[in-house]
Amino acid sequence: MTSVSTESQRTALSWKLLPAVLVSLSGVALFGVGNDPLGYGGLALGLATAAFIDRELTRHLALIAAGMLIISMVALNADLSIQHMVLMGSALALAVLVPWVVSRFVYGEKIIKFPVNTGRKWPLIARLYLIGVVLLGYFILPFYLISTGVYQNWPDPSDPTTFWRLFLGVNAVGIWDELFFICTTFALLRRHFPDWLANILQAVIFSSFLWEIGYQAWGPLLTFPFALLQGYTFKLTKSLTYVVTVHLTFDFVLFLALVHAHNRYWLPIFLY
Repeated sequence: MTSVSTESQRTALSWKLLPAVLVSLSGVALFGVGNDPLGYGGLALGLATAAFIDRELTRHLALIAAGMLIISMVALNADLSIQHMVLMGSALALAVLVPWVVSRFVYGEKIIKFPVNTGRKWPLIARLYLIGVVLLGYFILPFYLISTGVYQNWPDPSDPTTFWRLFLGVNAVGIWDELFFICTTFALLRRHFPDWLANILQAVIFSSFLWEIGYQAWGPLLTFPFALLQGYTFKLTKSLTYVVTVHLTFDFVLFLALVHAHNRYWLPIFLY
Protein backbone atom coordinates (compact mmCIF):
# COMPACT_ATOMS: atom_id res chain seq x y z
CA MET A 1 0.00 0.00 0.00
CA THR A 2 2.83 2.39 0.91
CA SER A 3 4.64 1.57 -2.33
CA VAL A 4 1.53 2.36 -4.39
CA SER A 5 1.02 5.61 -2.51
CA THR A 6 4.65 6.65 -3.02
CA GLU A 7 4.49 5.87 -6.73
CA SER A 8 1.29 7.89 -7.00
CA GLN A 9 2.97 10.86 -5.31
CA ARG A 10 5.93 10.65 -7.68
CA THR A 11 3.62 10.59 -10.70
CA ALA A 12 1.70 13.60 -9.42
CA LEU A 13 4.97 15.46 -8.78
CA SER A 14 6.19 14.66 -12.29
CA TRP A 15 3.03 16.07 -13.84
CA LYS A 16 3.20 19.22 -11.69
CA LEU A 17 6.85 19.71 -12.62
CA LEU A 18 6.10 20.24 -16.32
CA PRO A 19 4.24 23.58 -16.00
CA ALA A 20 6.68 24.77 -13.34
CA VAL A 21 9.63 24.08 -15.65
CA LEU A 22 7.88 25.92 -18.48
CA VAL A 23 7.37 28.98 -16.29
CA SER A 24 10.95 28.81 -15.01
CA LEU A 25 12.46 28.44 -18.48
CA SER A 26 10.34 31.30 -19.77
CA GLY A 27 12.58 33.47 -17.59
CA VAL A 28 15.54 32.37 -19.71
CA ALA A 29 13.67 33.48 -22.84
CA LEU A 30 12.44 36.76 -21.38
CA PHE A 31 15.56 37.90 -19.54
CA GLY A 32 18.43 35.73 -20.74
CA VAL A 33 17.72 35.56 -24.48
CA GLY A 34 15.46 38.59 -24.79
CA ASN A 35 12.90 36.67 -26.85
CA ASP A 36 9.59 38.06 -25.58
CA PRO A 37 7.28 35.98 -27.82
CA LEU A 38 8.98 32.78 -26.70
CA GLY A 39 8.97 33.90 -23.08
CA TYR A 40 5.32 34.94 -23.03
CA GLY A 41 4.41 31.78 -24.89
CA GLY A 42 6.23 29.70 -22.29
CA LEU A 43 4.38 31.46 -19.47
CA ALA A 44 1.02 30.96 -21.17
CA LEU A 45 1.73 27.30 -21.93
CA GLY A 46 2.94 26.70 -18.38
CA LEU A 47 -0.22 28.19 -16.86
CA ALA A 48 -2.48 26.42 -19.33
CA THR A 49 -0.79 23.09 -18.59
CA ALA A 50 -1.05 23.69 -14.84
CA ALA A 51 -4.79 24.35 -15.20
CA PHE A 52 -5.27 20.73 -16.28
CA ILE A 53 -3.14 19.34 -13.46
CA ASP A 54 -3.55 21.23 -10.21
CA ARG A 55 -5.67 24.25 -9.31
CA GLU A 56 -3.48 25.49 -6.45
CA LEU A 57 -0.34 25.14 -8.56
CA THR A 58 -2.00 27.21 -11.28
CA ARG A 59 -2.80 29.99 -8.83
CA HIS A 60 0.73 30.09 -7.48
CA LEU A 61 2.43 29.92 -10.88
CA ALA A 62 0.14 32.75 -11.97
CA LEU A 63 1.55 34.91 -9.17
CA ILE A 64 5.11 34.19 -10.27
CA ALA A 65 4.18 34.80 -13.89
CA ALA A 66 2.53 38.12 -12.97
CA GLY A 67 5.74 39.34 -11.40
CA MET A 68 7.78 38.20 -14.39
CA LEU A 69 5.39 39.91 -16.80
CA ILE A 70 5.62 43.18 -14.92
CA ILE A 71 9.41 43.30 -14.88
CA SER A 72 9.57 42.23 -18.53
CA MET A 73 7.80 45.47 -19.45
CA VAL A 74 10.86 47.61 -18.70
CA ALA A 75 14.46 47.50 -19.87
CA LEU A 76 16.56 45.77 -17.22
CA ASN A 77 19.84 47.58 -17.49
CA ALA A 78 22.04 49.96 -15.54
CA ASP A 79 20.68 53.14 -17.11
CA LEU A 80 21.00 55.57 -14.20
CA SER A 81 18.85 58.37 -15.58
CA ILE A 82 16.16 59.50 -13.14
CA GLN A 83 13.42 58.52 -15.59
CA HIS A 84 14.67 54.97 -15.99
CA MET A 85 15.38 54.51 -12.30
CA VAL A 86 11.84 55.58 -11.44
CA LEU A 87 10.33 53.39 -14.18
CA MET A 88 12.37 50.32 -13.31
CA GLY A 89 11.94 50.87 -9.58
CA SER A 90 8.17 51.10 -9.99
CA ALA A 91 8.06 47.90 -12.04
CA LEU A 92 10.18 46.01 -9.53
CA ALA A 93 8.02 47.22 -6.66
CA LEU A 94 4.83 46.15 -8.42
CA ALA A 95 6.35 42.75 -9.26
CA VAL A 96 6.60 42.08 -5.52
CA LEU A 97 3.48 43.93 -4.40
CA VAL A 98 1.00 42.40 -6.86
CA PRO A 99 1.71 38.73 -5.98
CA TRP A 100 1.68 39.56 -2.25
CA VAL A 101 -1.63 41.45 -2.43
CA VAL A 102 -3.33 38.77 -4.51
CA SER A 103 -2.00 35.96 -2.34
CA ARG A 104 -2.94 37.65 0.93
CA PHE A 105 -6.25 39.32 0.09
CA VAL A 106 -7.64 37.33 -2.86
CA TYR A 107 -6.38 33.82 -2.13
CA GLY A 108 -6.47 34.34 1.63
CA GLU A 109 -3.00 32.80 2.06
CA LYS A 110 0.07 33.76 4.05
CA ILE A 111 2.70 31.98 1.99
CA ILE A 112 4.53 35.10 0.85
CA LYS A 113 6.19 36.55 3.92
CA PHE A 114 9.05 38.96 4.49
CA PRO A 115 10.47 37.88 7.87
CA VAL A 116 12.62 40.76 9.05
CA ASN A 117 12.55 40.63 12.84
CA THR A 118 12.77 36.91 13.60
CA GLY A 119 14.05 37.39 17.13
CA ARG A 120 16.89 34.94 16.51
CA LYS A 121 20.54 35.79 16.91
CA TRP A 122 22.85 34.90 14.08
CA PRO A 123 25.09 31.99 15.09
CA LEU A 124 28.85 32.13 14.68
CA ILE A 125 28.76 30.17 11.43
CA ALA A 126 26.36 32.73 9.93
CA ARG A 127 28.77 35.54 10.79
CA LEU A 128 31.72 33.63 9.42
CA TYR A 129 29.76 33.04 6.22
CA LEU A 130 29.53 36.81 5.73
CA ILE A 131 33.32 37.00 5.90
CA GLY A 132 33.50 34.20 3.35
CA VAL A 133 31.17 36.15 1.06
CA VAL A 134 33.50 39.16 1.23
CA LEU A 135 36.56 37.05 0.44
CA LEU A 136 34.89 35.28 -2.49
CA GLY A 137 33.71 38.58 -3.91
CA TYR A 138 37.14 40.13 -3.44
CA PHE A 139 38.97 37.42 -5.36
CA ILE A 140 36.34 36.61 -8.01
CA LEU A 141 34.49 39.80 -8.94
CA PRO A 142 37.36 42.01 -10.21
CA PHE A 143 38.72 39.16 -12.32
CA TYR A 144 35.27 38.38 -13.72
CA LEU A 145 34.33 41.99 -14.46
CA ILE A 146 37.63 43.04 -16.01
CA SER A 147 38.69 39.89 -17.87
CA THR A 148 35.31 39.65 -19.62
CA GLY A 149 34.73 43.38 -20.02
CA VAL A 150 31.21 43.07 -18.59
CA TYR A 151 31.93 45.95 -16.20
CA GLN A 152 31.04 48.14 -19.18
CA ASN A 153 27.41 47.01 -18.73
CA TRP A 154 27.41 49.43 -15.81
CA PRO A 155 28.13 53.17 -16.30
CA ASP A 156 31.42 54.76 -15.35
CA PRO A 157 30.96 56.15 -11.82
CA SER A 158 33.60 58.85 -12.23
CA ASP A 159 31.31 61.75 -11.39
CA PRO A 160 29.68 62.00 -7.95
CA THR A 161 26.10 61.79 -9.26
CA THR A 162 26.70 58.56 -11.17
CA PHE A 163 28.76 57.19 -8.28
CA TRP A 164 25.92 57.49 -5.77
CA ARG A 165 23.21 56.47 -8.21
CA LEU A 166 25.18 53.32 -9.03
CA PHE A 167 25.57 52.60 -5.32
CA LEU A 168 21.82 53.08 -4.77
CA GLY A 169 20.88 51.01 -7.83
CA VAL A 170 23.13 48.06 -6.99
CA ASN A 171 21.77 47.87 -3.45
CA ALA A 172 18.13 48.40 -4.39
CA VAL A 173 18.20 45.61 -6.97
CA GLY A 174 19.97 43.35 -4.48
CA ILE A 175 17.19 43.80 -1.93
CA TRP A 176 14.52 43.28 -4.57
CA ASP A 177 16.13 40.02 -5.70
CA GLU A 178 15.51 38.53 -2.28
CA LEU A 179 11.96 39.88 -2.05
CA PHE A 180 10.87 38.41 -5.38
CA PHE A 181 13.02 35.37 -6.08
CA ILE A 182 13.37 34.05 -2.53
CA CYS A 183 10.43 35.32 -0.46
CA THR A 184 7.94 35.10 -3.35
CA THR A 185 9.02 32.65 -6.07
CA PHE A 186 10.88 30.16 -3.88
CA ALA A 187 8.22 30.31 -1.17
CA LEU A 188 5.41 29.58 -3.63
CA LEU A 189 7.27 26.75 -5.37
CA ARG A 190 8.06 25.10 -2.02
CA ARG A 191 4.34 24.49 -1.58
CA HIS A 192 4.44 22.00 -4.45
CA PHE A 193 7.97 20.65 -4.75
CA PRO A 194 10.82 19.50 -2.52
CA ASP A 195 12.99 22.38 -1.37
CA TRP A 196 15.93 21.40 -3.57
CA LEU A 197 13.76 21.30 -6.67
CA ALA A 198 11.94 24.54 -5.87
CA ASN A 199 15.35 26.13 -5.32
CA ILE A 200 16.61 25.08 -8.74
CA LEU A 201 13.48 26.41 -10.42
CA GLN A 202 13.79 29.81 -8.76
CA ALA A 203 17.53 29.95 -9.42
CA VAL A 204 16.95 29.57 -13.17
CA ILE A 205 14.73 32.68 -13.18
CA PHE A 206 17.00 34.50 -10.73
CA SER A 207 20.17 34.01 -12.80
CA SER A 208 18.31 34.83 -16.04
CA PHE A 209 17.25 38.16 -14.55
CA LEU A 210 20.81 38.89 -13.47
CA TRP A 211 22.01 38.11 -17.00
CA GLU A 212 19.88 40.93 -18.40
CA ILE A 213 21.00 43.22 -15.59
CA GLY A 214 24.57 42.79 -16.79
CA TYR A 215 26.09 39.57 -15.43
CA GLN A 216 26.90 38.15 -18.83
CA ALA A 217 29.78 36.18 -20.42
CA TRP A 218 30.41 33.39 -17.86
CA GLY A 219 28.39 35.26 -15.23
CA PRO A 220 25.82 32.46 -14.80
CA LEU A 221 28.62 30.30 -13.35
CA LEU A 222 28.56 32.82 -10.49
CA THR A 223 24.93 33.87 -10.34
CA PHE A 224 23.30 30.43 -10.52
CA PRO A 225 25.22 29.00 -7.53
CA PHE A 226 24.66 32.28 -5.69
CA ALA A 227 20.90 32.02 -6.27
CA LEU A 228 20.93 28.44 -5.01
CA LEU A 229 22.88 29.43 -1.91
CA GLN A 230 20.47 32.27 -1.18
CA GLY A 231 17.50 29.92 -1.39
CA TYR A 232 19.22 27.36 0.82
CA THR A 233 20.27 30.04 3.30
CA PHE A 234 16.71 31.31 3.53
CA LYS A 235 15.49 27.78 4.13
CA LEU A 236 17.92 27.41 7.03
CA THR A 237 17.56 30.83 8.61
CA LYS A 238 13.97 31.74 7.65
CA SER A 239 15.25 35.31 7.78
CA LEU A 240 14.90 37.92 5.04
CA THR A 241 17.23 40.14 7.07
CA TYR A 242 20.05 37.65 6.88
CA VAL A 243 19.79 36.80 3.17
CA VAL A 244 19.56 40.52 2.36
CA THR A 245 22.66 41.11 4.50
CA VAL A 246 24.50 38.40 2.58
CA HIS A 247 23.39 39.88 -0.73
CA LEU A 248 24.25 43.47 0.16
CA THR A 249 27.63 42.39 1.53
CA PHE A 250 28.41 40.75 -1.80
CA ASP A 251 26.98 43.74 -3.70
CA PHE A 252 29.16 46.16 -1.73
CA VAL A 253 32.23 44.30 -2.97
CA LEU A 254 30.66 44.34 -6.45
CA PHE A 255 30.23 48.10 -6.26
CA LEU A 256 33.85 48.61 -5.24
CA ALA A 257 34.99 46.26 -8.00
CA LEU A 258 32.94 48.19 -10.58
CA VAL A 259 34.51 51.47 -9.46
CA HIS A 260 37.93 49.84 -9.68
CA ALA A 261 37.22 48.31 -13.11
CA HIS A 262 36.24 51.67 -14.58
CA ASN A 263 39.06 53.55 -12.88
CA ARG A 264 42.03 51.28 -12.18
CA TYR A 265 43.81 53.87 -10.04
CA TRP A 266 40.84 54.28 -7.74
CA LEU A 267 40.58 51.92 -4.82
CA PRO A 268 43.84 50.07 -5.54
CA ILE A 269 42.86 47.34 -3.11
CA PHE A 270 42.19 44.55 -5.60
CA LEU A 271 44.72 42.09 -6.94
CA TYR A 272 43.43 42.16 -10.51
